[in-house]
Amino acid sequence: MKVSIFNIFILFFKVGALLLGGGYVIVPLLVSEVVEKRQWISKDELLNYCAISQCLPGIIAVNTAVFTGYKLRGKYGALAAAVGMCATPFIAIVCLASILGQLTHMPMVKNIFWGVGIGIIIMIFLTVKELWAKSVVDKFTLLLFILIFAATAFFNFSPVLSIIFAAVLGILYKLMQKRMGK
Repeated sequence: MKVSIFNIFILFFKVGALLLGGGYVIVPLLVSEVVEKRQWISKDELLNYCAISQCLPGIIAVNTAVFTGYKLRGKYGALAAAVGMCATPFIAIVCLASILGQLTHMPMVKNIFWGVGIGIIIMIFLTVKELWAKSVVDKFTLLLFILIFAATAFFNFSPVLSIIFAAVLGILYKLMQKRMGK
């Protein structure tokens, strides 16, 4: 199935409009739109794109959109997805910049942002649930998760070093499994 560049742009334009709270919010939205409704890519592919996007510089949501767009239509699909994802927030910022200072003091606006904050927490929880199911698959990955979580949460271990450390351990573990014939 060949997806049009315009459809890729429109989909990510819509997702960009709903994307408050960062890159982790994109996973449930894209699972619903790209995997379930349109069946453009598989859920595993999407979760892989999200995981890779976390390791790259830049905005996780845009990186994930670029990978998805590239999968669908190559470099033009990647460009359409990136522009679509960034267009809505850009337009909103330009439109709201002049009145934002006045709006933030209004009780109704404060209540709206409080509700949005709760929604973001739920979306992040759903993302963690999805990634957990695909990432923590055996005792080794559970132990690695606990180790990295403890190191970063309690000992201020660098997130960058955590990623590198986990990658090296994962590679060594897989090499050891191959040598043992598993």
